[in-house]
Amino acid sequence: MEGDIPGDVKEEDAAIARPSATIVVLREGPQAPEILMVKRRAGDAFGDSYAFPGGVIDADESRAQTQGIGLSSDAANTLLSVDDNGLDYFCAAIRELFEETGVLLAKETSGCWSGCDDRIETLRRKVDDGRLPWSEFLQQQSLTMAFDALHYFCYWQTPLWRPKRWTTRFFAAEMPAGQNACHDGSELTDSRWLQAKDTLALNESGEIELPHPTTQTLLSIRKMTSIAEIFAWAKGQQATGIPMLRIGNEERLRYP
Repeated sequence: MEGDIPGDVKEEDAAIARPSATIVVLREGPQAPEILMVKRRAGDAFGDSYAFPGGVIDADESRAQTQGIGLSSDAANTLLSVDDNGLDYFCAAIRELFEETGVLLAKETSGCWSGCDDRIETLRRKVDDGRLPWSEFLQQQSLTMAFDALHYFCYWQTPLWRPKRWTTRFFAAEMPAGQNACHDGSELTDSRWLQAKDTLALNESGEIELPHPTTQTLLSIRKMTSIAEIFAWAKGQQATGIPMLRIGNEERLRYP
């Protein structure tokens, strides 16, 4: 809403921005990588829009941190430019992806990606509705989250004047071999594998709606022809910052 920006809001008067994570899941396609796009249910944040899987950090993230490989706590803090709890964002991205789509970025003791059979699907439902804590699920199944499979590239923070606010870290990851994505039918009502350019075309035609951060991400990668190219781009984006919009002589946070 770049043309309808209210007056300044003091930070102490603003709603607290909830830490969250979202993940761009990729698989190789015939011409270009395909991206897992999910449709959020009406009434939720970005309801009826197509976006990437993700959600807010919960209290169990810190307990689950020890059940991950490929990145230390200090390295995560440095990468995300935070003082502490950087791994919580990685945990949340992996957990939310599993809850919402069944895609599990976790490995078995053999080092292979976890399978997603009927038993795992039943446990997914329990994790999703809170009956089974994420950390307990990982421990019971002898699984370790693959932190090194996530490629961080940016964050977006909702402006101060919004009644609901998030500070969201964006990651990219490749779809694990042998797994299938299936939206949960609750928080998500549809899912599609689409190339970035095709997703943007559907948005332009009015067939689907995209949140602004989703659109900007897709615009950035629409001409890339491989997952490796996207990961290389992500590595180059790992500077902390919030996209800005210049209005006259002022810069304002840019968000939908």
